Amino acid sequence: MNLKGWMLAWIAITGSIAAAAQEYTLRSPDGKINIRITVTDSIQYSLSYNGQVLLQPATIGVATSVSPDGNWKVAGTKTSSVTQTLRPVVKQKSTFIKDQYDQLQLNFKNRTSLQWRAYNNGIAWRWLINNKGAWQVVNEQAGFALQAKDSAWYPVESGFFSHNERLYQKLTIDSIRGPKSLASLPALFSVNGAKLLITETGLLNHAGMWLQGNGSNTLEAVFPHYPIKKKITSDRDEEVETRENFIAKKEGASQLPWRIVMIAPEDKDLLVNELPYQLAEPATGDYSWVKPGKAIWDWWNDNNIYQVDFRAGINTDTYKYYIDFAAKYKLEYVVLDEGWSDTRNLLKTVPDINMEELSRYAASKNVGIILWTTWLALDQQLDAAMERFAKWNIKGIKVDFMQRDDQPMVNYYERVAKAAAAHKMLVDFHGAHKPAGLQRTYPNVISFEGVYGLEQSKGDQSKSIAPDHNVTFPFIRMAAGPADYTPGAMLNAQKGDWAPHFSNPMSIGTRCHQLAMYVVYESPLQMLADNPTHYYKEPECMQFLEAVPSVWDTTIALQASVGNYILTARKAANGDWYVGGMTNFTSLTLTLDCSFLPEVTYTMHVWKDGINADRNAQDYKMEQITIDKNSKVPVVMNVGGGWAARIVKQQ
Repeated sequence: MNLKGWMLAWIAITGSIAAAAQEYTLRSPDGKINIRITVTDSIQYSLSYNGQVLLQPATIGVATSVSPDGNWKVAGTKTSSVTQTLRPVVKQKSTFIKDQYDQLQLNFKNRTSLQWRAYNNGIAWRWLINNKGAWQVVNEQAGFALQAKDSAWYPVESGFFSHNERLYQKLTIDSIRGPKSLASLPALFSVNGAKLLITETGLLNHAGMWLQGNGSNTLEAVFPHYPIKKKITSDRDEEVETRENFIAKKEGASQLPWRIVMIAPEDKDLLVNELPYQLAEPATGDYSWVKPGKAIWDWWNDNNIYQVDFRAGINTDTYKYYIDFAAKYKLEYVVLDEGWSDTRNLLKTVPDINMEELSRYAASKNVGIILWTTWLALDQQLDAAMERFAKWNIKGIKVDFMQRDDQPMVNYYERVAKAAAAHKMLVDFHGAHKPAGLQRTYPNVISFEGVYGLEQSKGDQSKSIAPDHNVTFPFIRMAAGPADYTPGAMLNAQKGDWAPHFSNPMSIGTRCHQLAMYVVYESPLQMLADNPTHYYKEPECMQFLEAVPSVWDTTIALQASVGNYILTARKAANGDWYVGGMTNFTSLTLTLDCSFLPEVTYTMHVWKDGINADRNAQDYKMEQITIDKNSKVPVVMNVGGGWAARIVKQQ
């Protein structure tokens, strides 16, 4: 560097030091959360809770093609306090959500604003950019500065082409560094006795946010840049070969997604945090026709029906059998997964399927049909396919294998949601990124995969889809929104007895571990994954599965520890209460304190692990007891176990 260059560098450094810092503070309504924001030639924030620092000072910023260098000069500020009640179109945790926050907006001279919100259970920020014409988001900086020995449940990814179905690696922050530390969201951290969960919402017309360690105990936001060249490699995969040097294209004024940090003093608080919904864009238009419910699903059990008089498989007779099963147990839907059509041509059904006949038969039984599609075929045939599906009276689509969340793919999600809504169809996204608010903006988007779920037990030799994972992801992935884990296995085994089997699959953990999932896990479209023949042989279990709803008026997280156990109570619309308990590979006894119940007498129907469930995971016992709000009920769970109850008011 020549002398002039050294002088310019020195002036830049000393000018930065000398620049007058502008400091701002935002507190949560209860005063426990404190955000400190400092503006010089950059913007830094830190976060504390009850006087304890949770996030050290870290830099945030945004660079656009109009304002590449930031130029952070505050032109003005605006504060507000909001207390309102939200009523979700499709309930998950509750009928009503109390939405209370304090807000600070910093308006900069470069036509950019930074909006902060502090809730009692977390914080969020987003950028508002008032550019004109066409422009690009070149980069967004979002740092999360932790301490070296803070711990993480971290979903490590090998690249941006991913279905985001990951196990959570337990790591310390000082080990998360470099290119191999890429992670999808959400990710969970333990800091000073509290849990922090990082995710995003309001993801529209933008690229999804990921995390990567920068080598100095700070996690930085990274994004899949806008694709230049893509290559179709199969009937369902399109991979990106080259990318632009910017994240997203924009036109006119735009708002970027919300960056969320949930704060949970106790692990159980994560199970009832609804910030991703609260911060998402509300729906416009009428979605009163959206019908949550349960569905019998064919793929996991491989249509391996038996004790019938027809050849089981992908054919009309088999799906009539599913429809009859759904009608008998008052399930709202039947899912026809891969195989009903040519995977490259959704207008071409396989010869053994008569869709017109199935449609008439399903309608006569008051059962809706949901059709699986590859995202690629649907993208290429969207209008024609939706018109054909509407003729068949199809009630929903299951769209699979997107495996990206760059801006064009995020826009695809929205395009499908709009097209389905126009035909009053539900959408269940599989091979998908995490929920990021689309389910509020388009309430017909009823569930998402993006979770390492039961389907893995058909072939995962590592035995990873196991009870310890099952009591980990609800604190992480499920905090972002509904999770289509697809529970309901009736063939259950302990780890030493389990083996993968594609056509007759089994789960690891007990029968009651599976039943409890219908209370613990949230998906307004909840699957029964196993073979109807198996369910017919389990009438006691079907008493529970027929009755349990897929949406809830009230959710109470009673006791919980990440990776160890969960005990959740939920109230159904008809006034019944349900309780689900799950444990990892450690047998456990909890106490159910029934003080959440009203002052009446109830009958509690209990499905609990049998005394020999540690040897035979299908061992369970059903019993009935009388309880009231003063009752204390032992919740005894065996190895890999569970406990489920339905609580009905006595007449």
